Amino acid sequence: MSSKVDPKVFGFSSRTIIEKENNSYYIVIDRKSRIIMKDSLRLLEMVKTIQTNAKTKKVSIKTTAPVCSKSIEYFKENKIDLLQIK
Repeated sequence: MSSKVDPKVFGFSSRTIIEKENNSYYIVIDRKSRIIMKDSLRLLEMVKTIQTNAKTKKVSIKTTAPVCSKSIEYFKENKIDLLQIK
């Protein structure tokens, strides 16, 4: 069972959704528009911030949006799991 984490703990906007399950954190992106490379660069910075502040290595991204192929490769290169929710 996942629980919501206050994004202000990490210095993010209050509209950012972060979930914690066991020792893993998830950044949740719930929108219809495609995730493009610019979004991916911003998400990687968020992942690094969570890893530093929470002292955990496991940070993933959950999304309902389609993801461009460049972004998928970028996440793979940086060892970030991408979970696409239908």
